[in-house]
This record gives sequence, C-alpha cells and structure tokens, in this order.
Amino acid sequence: MAAASTHLVAVAVVLVALVGGAWCGPPKVPPGKNISADCDGKWLEAKATWYGKPTGAGPDDNGSACGYKDVNKAPFNSMGACGNSPIFKDGLGCGSCYEIKCDKPAECSSEPVIVYITDMNYEPIAAYHFDLAGTAFGAMAKKGEEEKLRKAGIIDMQFRHVKCKYPADTKIAFHVEKGCNPNYLALLVKYAAGDGDIVGVDIKEKGAKEYQSLKHSWGAIWRMDTPKPIKGPISIRITSEGGKTLEQEDVIPEGWKPDTLYRSKLQF
Repeated sequence: MAAASTHLVAVAVVLVALVGGAWCGPPKVPPGKNISADCDGKWLEAKATWYGKPTGAGPDDNGSACGYKDVNKAPFNSMGACGNSPIFKDGLGCGSCYEIKCDKPAECSSEPVIVYITDMNYEPIAAYHFDLAGTAFGAMAKKGEEEKLRKAGIIDMQFRHVKCKYPADTKIAFHVEKGCNPNYLALLVKYAAGDGDIVGVDIKEKGAKEYQSLKHSWGAIWRMDTPKPIKGPISIRITSEGGKTLEQEDVIPEGWKPDTLYRSKLQF
C-alpha cells in the first residue's frame, strides 16, 4: 500500500509540473553576449542542430523570421541558419554571415563553410546555437558523409562572424511588403554585404529636405506609419552595425507598389 501511495504521489508531481509549464528537456542554458559586427577572427563554441528536409533550405515555404523568401535560391543557396537571441538580435542580426565548422564526430571535415542568418530559434540548449538548414548542416561534413553527420543530431561546432561577400552584380534590394499603402510603408532590406546586418533605414520623399527614420518592425523589415501620404520617388539611406552609411536617390519610383522588389545601386 505504501508503495502504491508513493507511486501516486510521484505521478501527481509529474502532472503538476506538466500543467505548470515546467521545462522537461535538457537544462536551460542562458544565452551568451550579443555577437557584434566586429570581426575579430576568434572562433567561439556553439551547438548545432538542423531542421527541415535533409538537403533543403529549412522552412517548408523557404521563408524565414527575417522576412526573406526563396532562401533556397541565390545568393543564400539553402545555406541559412536560425540563430539564437545573441545572434539573431531581435532581427538586427538578419543577413549577417558566419563561418562554421565542426571537428567531431568523425564525419566532420573541420573545414569552414559560410552560412547566413535568415531565421530565429528559441531552444535554450547553449549560449550560442545554430539551427541549420539541412543543406548547411551537411556542408560541415566530409564529402560523402553528409547524411551520416545529419544523423548525429546535436553536435558541438565552432563559429565566427565574418564579412558578407556577394557576387559583384548583387546589390542591396528593398522589397515593399504586402499590405503597404500611401500611409504605410514597410521595407525588407536584402543582400547587404560587409557587416550584413542593418541597424538604421531612413527615407526622403520627393521634394523633402531631410531624411526621416523608419522604425524597426521585425526581422529585416523597417516601417513608417504616417497620416500624410508617402510619395515617390523615394531616396533611401541605410546604416550598418559597423556605422557605415550608404544612400541613393530615387531608389523607389513614383507610383510604387506593394509586394514589389526594387533593386538599388548600393553595396557595402
């Protein structure tokens, strides 16, 4: 009878923990310090996991928490990564580039490959955690050992922040998001080389003397709500985390439309 009572008490404790939202996975690990755009060349330790299809880009719809679409296509080429909070940085880390590598298990090549921060992960399994697209995870393996490495699940890896490099003809692009109208403008910033992450976006309407700052909305998207209609052409100024600034007149034309990509002549 005593044994039965003990058993019932144990079950009750488990149920209370589950109902109370207790964490039942591995011990939670506090996040590390935010990774800055200062590329000092030092390798840091992290955990790596992967998600999606084994040779895919991660998300089923090829989208992301950064707002990017088609991360399976150039220039990302399915080499995307979900960074935890000190890497994703509430979206300000979107577009930044990292070299990653692993030396164990035996399938690891120890050769660095470059991934792009395109998404966010919330798993508190390490101070730094990269949840990689299947393609990106497999890229750390020796040739022909990609599938074996993916079967390892969670592995230790090393990473460092590096400058983003794109083909010479790849320029920064601005996607006017769906739902935009003359009183609401939301811009998704894509393909910034150098630091990769953007910390400021300003616009100047036709005839205006000064730039106006957009608010960071989410991911790589910046927005403005205004009672006065926003008229094109629109000039844009952007600032990278490292403090570099670029600007171009009339990037977005008069009569601009939502859900449209406008390519600039800008690149860091």
